[in-house]
Amino acid sequence: MTAPNFKIGLLAALGMVAIWTGFVVFGRLGIVGGMTPYDIVALRFIVAGALTLPVCIAWWPRHLPLKIQAMAAICGPGAVYSILAFSGLAQTSAAHAGVFSNGSLPIAVMLLSLAVLGAVPGRAQLVSTAVILIGSLLVGWHGITAGGADVAAGIAFFVAGSVVLSMYMVAVRVWQISPYQALAMVNIPNALVFLPLWYFALPSGMAETGITVLLAHALFQGIGPGFCALMLFTVANYHLGAGPTAAISAAVPALAALMAIPVLGEIPSPLEWIGIVIVCAGLGLLIRAR
Repeated sequence: MTAPNFKIGLLAALGMVAIWTGFVVFGRLGIVGGMTPYDIVALRFIVAGALTLPVCIAWWPRHLPLKIQAMAAICGPGAVYSILAFSGLAQTSAAHAGVFSNGSLPIAVMLLSLAVLGAVPGRAQLVSTAVILIGSLLVGWHGITAGGADVAAGIAFFVAGSVVLSMYMVAVRVWQISPYQALAMVNIPNALVFLPLWYFALPSGMAETGITVLLAHALFQGIGPGFCALMLFTVANYHLGAGPTAAISAAVPALAALMAIPVLGEIPSPLEWIGIVIVCAGLGLLIRAR
């Protein structure tokens, strides 16, 4: 972790967005295939926990107050956030996940940073974030207007996940949490608490799922979101700040809509294509402002 560097932060944020896009689309694919949200979270922490366990003692941030360690474990991209996201995907589409999970994240971070740190966003950040959110809403507009109670429940899960994650993003910036420390604080406590709970008490659809599918989801969720994206996410927060990182993550709805074409067979409508273009324009404005 060197002095804040825009290029390093931007590359980390773009890598994070690519993995999060797969997190949304492949998570939806697994749930449609019969797995429960808890199954996918369990597969993630089986792999991510095993990768982190050998080095967790060396990487554990002993200098941080216990309450900060607990907050990072609970509010980071761990079990709570993943359960909320996958529960939303069990109710509605991947496009909605991108729009309301990642699209609402810049607003949650902006409000929390203003309330806790007194950080007033600049005009360029407000404008670019607004453009990205408008494009994100266009991507998910058809599903929003045509949906019912299930869609409303899914949206509530996604927004709740954004609020939880925004707390972690602000903490990473304030407490200067390194990627290695983030891996230890998020993966190990979540694996130790969630995996026994899932095995003994939570519903599972793994018995009806093929071993090849299980292995594919375990490798992607464990190595991708559970390990690589968590490091990239922390690096981006450190070098860019929570607000810009959250704004860049709002590109996920457009990318998820594109990835859903070959993976889920969901073809974007003309309105969704317009939204994708607007999201890309908003990202360009944000990067230029920085």
